Amino acid sequence: MSSAHFVYIPLVAFGGLIIGFVLGARAAQNAIAQQKEKDAQRAEARARREARKAAK
Repeated sequence: MSSAHFVYIPLVAFGGLIIGFVLGARAAQNAIAQQKEKDAQRAEARARREARKAAK
C-alpha cells in the first residue's frame, strides 16, 4: 500500500460525509415543508367542517 492511500482514502471518506450531509439536509427541509403543507391542509379542512357545523 502506497503512501497515497493515506491521503486518498480519508479524502474520499470525508467527501462522502459532506455529500451525505448536504443531501440529508435537503431531504429534511423537504420533509419539513411537506409536513407544514399537510398541517395547513388539515387546519383548512377542520375550519370548513366547523363552519358547516355552525351553519346548521
